[in-house]
Amino acid sequence: MIVNIQQRSLECLLEKSPDAKMRCVNALWQDFEQDTLELRWPKNLQDMTEAGRPEYPRLVPPRELPRRRLGSSQGQAAMLHAIAHIEFNAINLALDAVCRYSGLPREFYADWLKVAAEEVYHFGLVRQRLRDLGHEYGDFVAHNGLWELARRTAHDPLIRMAMVPRVMEARGLDVTPDIMRKFAGIGDKESVDVLKIILRDEVGHVEAGSRWFHYLCEQRGLDSESTYFSLIDEYLTGHISCPLHKEARKAAGFSVSELEHLEAMCAN
Repeated sequence: MIVNIQQRSLECLLEKSPDAKMRCVNALWQDFEQDTLELRWPKNLQDMTEAGRPEYPRLVPPRELPRRRLGSSQGQAAMLHAIAHIEFNAINLALDAVCRYSGLPREFYADWLKVAAEEVYHFGLVRQRLRDLGHEYGDFVAHNGLWELARRTAHDPLIRMAMVPRVMEARGLDVTPDIMRKFAGIGDKESVDVLKIILRDEVGHVEAGSRWFHYLCEQRGLDSESTYFSLIDEYLTGHISCPLHKEARKAAGFSVSELEHLEAMCAN
């Protein structure tokens, strides 16, 4: 039976159980590759603002997150939990892009379904490291900043591509090498190996965001660079964190002039 892609991706998005969500995404990606899904969007999702997630972790404002040093076992687990939470949210973000935005080329949906499947893989790897340390996803509190930005950009795929892959996920490219060094410093080679996989794949995820952002700007006759920085001003009040992982960002579709502009914003 042929099923529309919105229905299937929305089912995965709304699934609350991490294990069920992972199975759903893997089956969805397999069916998409076998071309058994129709590209139809019968529902308008403008009013849909919540994604499926388990009861735990409990969500708190970022300022209420406890600070733990990586040198302690609790700190080590807390860092892995924070990474697992980012990866879980990234699954939902990729699915949301597929089921919310209609009328784009088939390659757009192929990119974000592949991203969803890779984020499932990442989440599984990090969750296993948590389990190795005697913890489970949900044992620590977390914040909802990534999904809150998804809500704010739900009305426009151009803004979503600019602000989520090209800001939030690109920041992950910047900070992951330092996190890897910290794990290496406490002898946690297993977590370093997991983060190497995540960093490798996340370059591709940010590159997909760059590619579709440029595509949408071209379709609307907009200058991509000036549009990008005007959106940063509007949605983040011009706040950018540094340092930047320039090589990773270049591989992910950032131009030299964009990187220079971002660094100048950090200096101000």
